[in-house]
Amino acid sequence: MADLEEILADNATKPQTVSVDGMTATQHPLPDQIAADRYLQGKQAQKKKWKGLLLQKIQFPGTI
Repeated sequence: MADLEEILADNATKPQTVSVDGMTATQHPLPDQIAADRYLQGKQAQKKKWKGLLLQKIQFPGTI
């Protein structure tokens, strides 16, 4: 799968609608593409083992 950041940057510089010889091509709106990128990044973050949390037991010196 291609890098989504590169695709979004490329799509941001191109026109949304192109018409050639009676054929028309339209991209999804840029906010929808950004929302899809955030969704996919969230799905990848959920696959991580600790999900950004680190749990540790704190024990002060001199106590049991």
